[in-house]
Formats: sequence, C-alpha cells, structure tokens
Amino acid sequence: MQVNEYFDGNVKSIGFENSEGRVTAGVMAPGEYEFGTNEHERMKVVSGELKVRLPGSESFESFPAGTEFNVEANEKFQLQVEQATAYLCFYG
Repeated sequence: MQVNEYFDGNVKSIGFENSEGRVTAGVMAPGEYEFGTNEHERMKVVSGELKVRLPGSESFESFPAGTEFNVEANEKFQLQVEQATAYLCFYG
C-alpha cells in the first residue's frame, strides 16, 4: 500500500492493487482542487459530494455519494468540495 498526500494534506489517499487493478481510496477536505490524469480514471463518490468541472465543460456538475464520473488520460479537471468527501479512484 502507498499513502499519498496532496494540497498541504487536504487530500489523502491510500493506493493499492487487487483483482480490479490499481485503486486509490481517499478523502478530500473542503476546498477547490485541480487534478491532472496520466491515464483513464473512474472516480466513484463514496460519501459526501464532489462538484466537478470535467474537461471541455463550462460548468460544474454535482456528483453525490453513489455516483461516479470518468476522466480520460492526459486531461485536467477541477473540483469544488463543500464537505469532507470520500472517494474511490480506479485507474486504467
């Protein structure tokens, strides 16, 4: 397992591999963030809510617990987090 920390500790995750491939499980504190991708990512919101501006979009879209979104490789996306939010990210 690998522990990751971003944005001065406001985003933390634990990375691991299993039969589903590479995954990170993490939590984001309230704030605004921008992430870049190196490969396809599928983000599943487990608890809380993420407001996401996907590549090519002019506006933010809400993803509450139980929903997910995809970002292709070599893209950037912005997040607005209003409450602590847990997520799973699947790579590839």
